[in-house]
Amino acid sequence: MDIRSLSAVQNYASARPATQPVPEGTGIDLAGAAKDFAATLATGEKAALSGMTGDADPHAMVQALAQTELAVETAVTVRNKVVEAYQEILRMPV
Repeated sequence: MDIRSLSAVQNYASARPATQPVPEGTGIDLAGAAKDFAATLATGEKAALSGMTGDADPHAMVQALAQTELAVETAVTVRNKVVEAYQEILRMPV
């Protein structure tokens, strides 16, 4: 008997069927992501304000602004993917 076939059967049996709901805490935490995004924007804004007044370390300011830029680009990319998915759903024949 082939051991690989037994392993495949065991893996298949232990896999969660697609029809079962996702357990709590394992999905995407949108509320946490939104809070992190807002905190990153606030940090970048504070760094920019302190940079304008001359109170900030230039390296810290550049790092905070780069993190803010990355967060905004990520949010825009996610938004674009959601819009594309919505448009694909609208194109589906009923």
